[in-house]
Parts: sequence; structure tokens; C-alpha cells
Amino acid sequence: MSNNDGMPVVLQVIPDLKTGGAERTTVDVAKALVEAGWKAIVVSQGGRMLDELQQTGALHVALPVKSKNPLTIWRNAARLQAVIREHGVDLVHARSRAPAWSALRAARREDIPFVTTYHGIYNQTNALKGFYNSVMARGDTVIANSGYTADLIRERHPFAKKRLTVVHRGSDLTALDPHNVADDRKTALRADWGIPEGAPVILNLARLTAWKGQRVMIEAMAELVRTGDTQSIAILAGDAQGREAYLWDLRDRIAKHRLQDRIKLVGHCSDVPAALALADVSVVASTEPEAFGRAAVEAQAAHVPVIVSDLGAVPETVLAPPEVSEGERTGWRVPPGDHEALAKAMRHALDLSDKARAALTGRAAQHVSESFSVEAMCAATLEVYRKLLKR
Repeated sequence: MSNNDGMPVVLQVIPDLKTGGAERTTVDVAKALVEAGWKAIVVSQGGRMLDELQQTGALHVALPVKSKNPLTIWRNAARLQAVIREHGVDLVHARSRAPAWSALRAARREDIPFVTTYHGIYNQTNALKGFYNSVMARGDTVIANSGYTADLIRERHPFAKKRLTVVHRGSDLTALDPHNVADDRKTALRADWGIPEGAPVILNLARLTAWKGQRVMIEAMAELVRTGDTQSIAILAGDAQGREAYLWDLRDRIAKHRLQDRIKLVGHCSDVPAALALADVSVVASTEPEAFGRAAVEAQAAHVPVIVSDLGAVPETVLAPPEVSEGERTGWRVPPGDHEALAKAMRHALDLSDKARAALTGRAAQHVSESFSVEAMCAATLEVYRKLLKR
């Protein structure tokens, strides 16, 4: 170990700490490193999660690693190399493509292990894009966040097969348990979002971008209302991240269906457990494959019936026929982009008896507790580090 006090030093590199699954995982792993007595460093351009990261005891170094400019990427390699030397870094873990190219060069120059996590289903339409994506398969160990992602890596980057391992993304299941969410948090959120007392809540937690399916949600709500629902409120909770044209498009669609009182665009949600505790149904309406699907896992951990688009890694996170029996179901899977099927599933979930709902959500919570806890994810990730550092 190059650190003077003997603790291993791990540097994670990610573009920013605004919001998202990769960012959440970065903070969770940093916390686990500190708790294990290691030193955790994160290089990013900062963001709303920076305070949380620093509260874990991790060190943050601000560098322009979000840039895709080739010259900046090249310069960032030297900047990261300087960080490695200054802090005695023993291992580098990259979580996004542009900074991964810089981190790969820096780690190789310093002759230390390099780890990557393939967090997303990266667009790959030509050979140049394939080469750009390939950096995420160039780690000494390549972590896939689901079996689906691992299969994709094997297909795209067969050279990485022997260095590939699956570590499912994990969530803080204890925090998501509705019994651990104080009433005042739910009351504050209900008031902030303007939800009438007693109105069933259909929750969609996703950043506002077209492939996350907010348009499908709006059409499904229109269908639900058309077929007699008079009370349900749909909450679209997510940050537009600068996509103002898309945000205005959603508002126009809501107005076209005269659903301004039934669909609420509430922006970023900083208290996910409270949001889920308010929800009667959670919907993941993605129209493109999810590499993992954290929102579906968190809904199940929170004892909320969940409906998801049937593509990507969903069969790993939400159990449903025909892969399992009706008695093993943990949620509903519907064809992506099919607003009528989504509306039908929403009606079904809202109409569950108390007994049927308890049985479903109990199975779902048990399912995710066995496979998708943050503790399991962090333990598996630290084991990857240990094996590489022993070489």
C-alpha cells in the first residue's frame, strides 16, 4: 500500500454528483470504504450530493472530468496522476466513459489496479462509438450492475469476458422501510406537492428525459381517467437537468388532456423514502432498456406495488409470470410504450384488496432484501478491490 498510514486508498472517478444511480453508488461505496478503515477519494465536478459524500468522511477533489473534449480528457489523465501521487492512491475505479479514459491512462502510468463499472446501456451505433464505450470494459476487473448488462458486455466487448463480474446495484433497504419514515416527512411532502388527503398516489421517480417514459405515463393517466378514475394523482418526480423543451412538452401534453389537477410535475425529490411511503403504486415507464432499475427495487423495498416496462434488466428485479408463478409475483411488467397496458396494470394495482396488497408487497420486499441491499453491493465491491490489491 502506498499510503503512509497503511490504509488502502481508493479513488472513484465520476463526472458529477448531481443525481442518478452511478452517483448514488459512488457515495455508498465511499461510505463503506471509510467504515472499513480505508481512505476514500472521489473526483468529480460536484453537485447536490457533494455534502452527503463529504459527511461520509471521504475526500472530494474537483476536476473537469465531465468534459468529453479530447484535449480535456488527455489533460485530465495528468491531473488524476497528480491526485494519485499526492494521496498515495492504490486503486482507481471509473464509473463513466469520458473520465474513464483519463483514469485508465493515469492508472497505467502509475501501475495500479484499474476497475470499471458498466452502469448504463450506452448508445453504440457505429465503430467509433463502440471504441469510446470500450473503455468501460478495459478494467482489470469489469463490474456489470446486472446480468443483463454483463450479457451486453460479453456481446460488445468479448475481450473482457474473463475479467467480468456482476455486482447488482444496492439500495438502503432499511431507510426505505415505510415504518422508518416519520409521519412529519410524509405530511411535509404531501403539502409541498399539493396532494389532496385520501387521493391515491401513482408515483414515477425518474429524471425527466424522453426514454424514461413520462409521456407514456401521461397517456396512461388520460386512459385511467377516461375509464372512470376520479381520484388518483400521478406524481412525476424528477429533475429536467436542463431539458426545458422536454419539460414544456410534458406540460403541454398534460394541458391537452386537461389533467393539470391529476398530474403533477414536482421536480427533483430529495426524500425518496417519504415519496414512496406516500405512494399507492410506483411506475417505471422506461421505453429503452434499464441497465438495472433501482427505482423498481426501491419501490419493492418500500412495500409499494410496482409496475415496470418489460425490457432490460427488469426480469432480474421484478418477478412476474411467465418466469414465475402468479403466487411468486412481486410486481407487473408491461410492454414498453403501451399506455393502455400500463393503465390497465395501474387499475389492477389500485384495486388490490388489503390482503392481496400485503401479500404482494411482502414477497417483493423479501425478494429485494435477499439480492439488492446496499450492504451486499458494497461488500462485493470491496472484495473486488481486495483481490486486485493482493496481486
